[in-house]
Amino acid sequence: KLRLDFVVALARECGWNGMVAGTRKTTPGFRLVEKYGLLVGGAATHRLDLSQMCMLKDNHIWAAGSITNAVKLARKACGFSSKIEVECQSLEEALEAAEAGADVVMLDNFTPAQLKTDAQTFKQKFPHVTVEASGGITTETMKDYLCDHVDVVSQGKLTQ
Repeated sequence: KLRLDFVVALARECGWNGMVAGTRKTTPGFRLVEKYGLLVGGAATHRLDLSQMCMLKDNHIWAAGSITNAVKLARKACGFSSKIEVECQSLEEALEAAEAGADVVMLDNFTPAQLKTDAQTFKQKFPHVTVEASGGITTETMKDYLCDHVDVVSQGKLTQ
């Protein structure tokens, strides 16, 4: 809890109003305890398990042939009640995901400068789509990624 309190407080000290989230990755056998720890520490759980949101990664996109096809197939399978998140490696991929109907775009492994520029450009066109920053973000570097156009910053180390 103390580690999470510190991480969430750090984000607030920077004046950022988004959510700090752990990833789905947890220590085997400790998922519920670690997810509870996230909540008690003021962070979001991202998703408890695979059933809570449809996340499309590069292998899903490759199998579907494009981001657009992957989102359409996912929406058909999960229906209107589930959110769809697409892991994106570029602004172009994020724009395609949003145009196809994704609810969340994960800007993965961006540098802080590129993230801020691309998130701003993205939010100008799709203000209703949630932007998540992820990949290589640590407690020490998190403040470099925080900006008004990023809604969620996720870190796997919060539960590992």
